[in-house]
Amino acid sequence: MAKQLRSFADLIKNFTELLYRPESKALQGSSVVDEENLRLFEKEVKELIKATRQSVSEAKELYDNQIKIQKLEDTVFAVNDQLMRAKKQDSFSSLIAAKSVPKSLHCLSTRLMVEYVSNPEKYSDHETPHPELNDPNLYHYAIFTDSVLAASVVVNSVVKNAKDPHKHVFHVVTDKVSLWSMRVWFRMRPPKGSHIEVKAVENYKFLNSSYATVLRQLEEAKLQRFHFENQLKNATRDSPNIKFRSPKYFSILSHLRFYLAEMYPRLHKILFLDDDVVVQQDLTGLWEIDMEGKVNAAVEICFGSFHRYDKYINFSNPLIKKKFNPKACAWAYGMNLFDLDAWRRKKCTEEYHLWQNLNANRTLWTHGTLPPGLITFYKMTKPLDKSWHVLGLGYNPNISLEKIKNAAVVHYNGNMKPWLDLAMIQYRDFWTKYVDYGMVYVQMCNFGH
Repeated sequence: MAKQLRSFADLIKNFTELLYRPESKALQGSSVVDEENLRLFEKEVKELIKATRQSVSEAKELYDNQIKIQKLEDTVFAVNDQLMRAKKQDSFSSLIAAKSVPKSLHCLSTRLMVEYVSNPEKYSDHETPHPELNDPNLYHYAIFTDSVLAASVVVNSVVKNAKDPHKHVFHVVTDKVSLWSMRVWFRMRPPKGSHIEVKAVENYKFLNSSYATVLRQLEEAKLQRFHFENQLKNATRDSPNIKFRSPKYFSILSHLRFYLAEMYPRLHKILFLDDDVVVQQDLTGLWEIDMEGKVNAAVEICFGSFHRYDKYINFSNPLIKKKFNPKACAWAYGMNLFDLDAWRRKKCTEEYHLWQNLNANRTLWTHGTLPPGLITFYKMTKPLDKSWHVLGLGYNPNISLEKIKNAAVVHYNGNMKPWLDLAMIQYRDFWTKYVDYGMVYVQMCNFGH
């Protein structure tokens, strides 16, 4: 504002000086005009008029509220656009950081594999299966993962907090790439007093593309491109679904949870545990809960309008709209007790296949296992007390430590896994206390240093 006032004052002064110069007065009071003086006067007047117009234009722009508002809106839009681009790029970078294998874990898997190659006779797979593996009177756990260290922490945490470890049986399923690393680990460091089997997905011959709808879909070229052409330009264009580009959604290991009844035909109940959980209490009380004929026991995650069915599945589709309540409460995967007898009676696998086929073009839900889980076990889920399963340690920095300490199971769902450098420090000790630092290969690979 002060600059504009000074500019107008200078223009007034210049006009006044021009008018009262002797040469200018001579032009006004004489009948004979000096043409040279006139041309010079005209030139100076035009220059002053031009400067005046410029100053008036700048002043108008400065003081015109409408122009100011428009400029402000344009600035806000530009800054917001820049912010959104930065957020998308940050999401993509976080995804890469979260899904990349740390050097220490890669080292661990490699050394375990070298151990197997060097001593194959020590880890032969010709032993007679232990009867406990199919004993329905014991406590059975299903863990599906390709991470050796993560699986060991889950098993170790269960065993250390179990009242009677010998009654607990672990069924670990991995892919064929990780199979021998996983087997070497659990042969070298077996869970004390408990029983364990380690298998590859390929050991379950019924899981083929002619039977398992999801396997057939995962083999489609279009879906493979969606997951593996995970470039920055695609991520920024499709930011809302960026997390579904994670390779884990392409792995059959993520979908094995829908085949538990077929994988373990002799069992009545089984507890499914994700590989990013830690068990802090004896869990046998879960088997004593009255399931009331339901198939799945899980902790509900809805509050207010958040985490309702309409947040996970597409209610604009008439099939979804007709079958489900959009305000039904969602529940969490990660710690789920399944009644396999009820599962078989209610034909849950067939229900899963039905909806998986209907979603071939991904219009009912995008990706992931929770949406088909919510659909498959709709009205067949028994809500558990929230202290059984506390979630969010992989993304929420505001969970109270008291709540975590009192939880039976804590879950590091989210990108900030406890084995990564980007893990939240305040939660990491709940996980690292169950890492077997006495294992020679963990020491050699400098995990945690």
